[in-house]
Amino acid sequence: MINPLILPGILLLISDAGIGSMNIRVKSGSPGIIPCLYDKKHKENRKYWCKGTHWVSCQILAYTNEPGEYSLTDYPAQSIFTVQWKNLKTSDSGYYWCAVEIGGSPDDGYYLNLKVQSAPDVSVASSSVSGHEGGDISVQCLYSSGYQNKVKQWCRYKDKRCYTVGRTDTSQNSSVQIRDDDGGRSFTVLMTGLRRTDSGWYFCSVEDLQVPVQITVTEPKRAFTTIAAAPPTPSEADIDTTQQSTNRNPTSVNKIIYNMTTDSRPETHK
Repeated sequence: MINPLILPGILLLISDAGIGSMNIRVKSGSPGIIPCLYDKKHKENRKYWCKGTHWVSCQILAYTNEPGEYSLTDYPAQSIFTVQWKNLKTSDSGYYWCAVEIGGSPDDGYYLNLKVQSAPDVSVASSSVSGHEGGDISVQCLYSSGYQNKVKQWCRYKDKRCYTVGRTDTSQNSSVQIRDDDGGRSFTVLMTGLRRTDSGWYFCSVEDLQVPVQITVTEPKRAFTTIAAAPPTPSEADIDTTQQSTNRNPTSVNKIIYNMTTDSRPETHK
């Protein structure tokens, strides 16, 4: 379903491809990256990143594959483009829009509330985590003391499926388990029995706040076994020694053979 947002002079279509109204927290002075979803039918269209409380006054900050303060990279196979930055200030907080330029029709996209904080209310120990197929990975989600009793979730971007405290199967061979450490003001997400299809973007969620995490699942490492060569048997060693002696002194060997041949001749009697 596509919901129209009507503003003076401009119409933007808010599609279900987006997560909707998200409240993302990022750390000031640090690099960061967030994903923007779009409908797969728009994979060939140009994407852009826009800032403004209202769409009518939204300022386009960057387009995909163009240099600038924000770097946008499109991944058509995943129907995602990422927005990456090197350094944001607290003054950069505000409403931003993940949008697709349609051309001749209303643009498609959705907005999110990005808040830059020196000590974010919600954060992650690492925003990019990798694992091998069949293995396990863990993600540590951190939160401030004011959110200790709030609902904690681990959600996937593409299907908006969320998992809360407890264990829930994500597929036939993998599962998600969330453990909340009240005293440490963090909760840990454990994904076991990883599959290649588990790769993608997720987010830690505490009440209505989110922080993105990229999960990458690769092929399992192959183990190589070195087999030691067996020592030669005594008979093989003797043959090898004789062969080496023969190669070093062929004249002596010929002489021995000659003597053996001469000595073995039968005597002739007159």
